Amino acid sequence: MFCLACTTAATPLQAQPHMKKSEVVDSDTGKFKTTLDRTSSGHFLSRGQDEVVKRLEQRIAEWTKLPVVNGEPFHVLHYQEGEQYVEHWDYFHDAVNVQNGGQRVATALIYLSEVDEGGETVFPNSVDKPTEERAAQLSACGKKGIAVKPRKGDCLLFWNLRPDGSSKETRSLHAGCPVCPDGNPDGRLKCDKWSVTKWIRVQEHKTWT
Repeated sequence: MFCLACTTAATPLQAQPHMKKSEVVDSDTGKFKTTLDRTSSGHFLSRGQDEVVKRLEQRIAEWTKLPVVNGEPFHVLHYQEGEQYVEHWDYFHDAVNVQNGGQRVATALIYLSEVDEGGETVFPNSVDKPTEERAAQLSACGKKGIAVKPRKGDCLLFWNLRPDGSSKETRSLHAGCPVCPDGNPDGRLKCDKWSVTKWIRVQEHKTWT
């Protein structure tokens, strides 16, 4: 388990009053916009805002060998039944956002909850595909490539750039699969997915929070 503190409800409770509809970066303008491709809600924490955040930032820095100051503020995300984030890359396609710290070289995704169906993080461009036994545990979306099911306290780290740091890693294409895609008519399924993401830049990133 990467984050024992994440097994508590502290972070979702902190963020819940501030959550708003998630946005994406416009590839042409570099500005944020809402889209049907991303139907979750989110909230940015401040860098080093409390001891739990500080410890997590330091642990990610030690794991990635990249300084804390290269990281964007943690982004808390909440997906409810049917919500998703379709296939996308975390690296920027515009020339505006890279002016503050360069490209996003890595992504660290910490799961704060578990869901009964769906909600996987899937990599459709991955060379390997899930085994038949593994695929039986995944949603239709999760079967598209290597997939990670949310487990509270786990952290998924992947690289958005190639080792030379100058070219984009196209295999980092990923999606947040729909949560409980077949619905939850009797209310028995856990369909509340919480996570927190840290995007890490090539150089120091000056935060806005």
